[in-house]
Amino acid sequence: MITQVRGRLVEKNPTEVVVDCNGVGYLLHISLNTFSALPADENVILYTHLSIREDAHTLFGFINKTERAIFKFLISVSGVGPSIARTMLSSMTSEEIQQAIASENVALIQSVKGIGVKTAQRVIVDLKDKILKTFDIDEVSMSTSNTNKDEALSALEVLGFQRKQSEKLVSIIVKEHADASVEKIIKLALKSL
Repeated sequence: MITQVRGRLVEKNPTEVVVDCNGVGYLLHISLNTFSALPADENVILYTHLSIREDAHTLFGFINKTERAIFKFLISVSGVGPSIARTMLSSMTSEEIQQAIASENVALIQSVKGIGVKTAQRVIVDLKDKILKTFDIDEVSMSTSNTNKDEALSALEVLGFQRKQSEKLVSIIVKEHADASVEKIIKLALKSL
């Protein structure tokens, strides 16, 4: 129904914003990624999704159409509601979610608060094909870079670092250095840990 909101940013919090559109203030629930990408108080365009339930009509705002598309995919999965989808988009970027689903990384999806093993597996089963088609991700390249990532994570775990702590850092390193070897990923991670 409401697909985008354009107006002046009146209020900005990590979980919600108010956008003034010709005198009408729209309360939009946002992810942390959207929050960090928003300007202080200028004119903004947020792409939206209206969630309608018996007890509430909630408007969610997204900085770009990709984030909104990922949100819609996530809420289509049984057991994933709008608040869990927003938490997931706050914990990881849209690209990280796409990569986690495409590479069947259950552990990374499960690391999001509110998502258990079965729900994480259901997210992968339900969305892998859609993600690969929609965002044109090459499955072969995903698996090779992910193998290096998994090996680096295992090595860091053996060295005594917690997996959750290492996982975000290694994801960033793999994103910046897509063709990095396992050794390079470990060395770069050790500098930052």
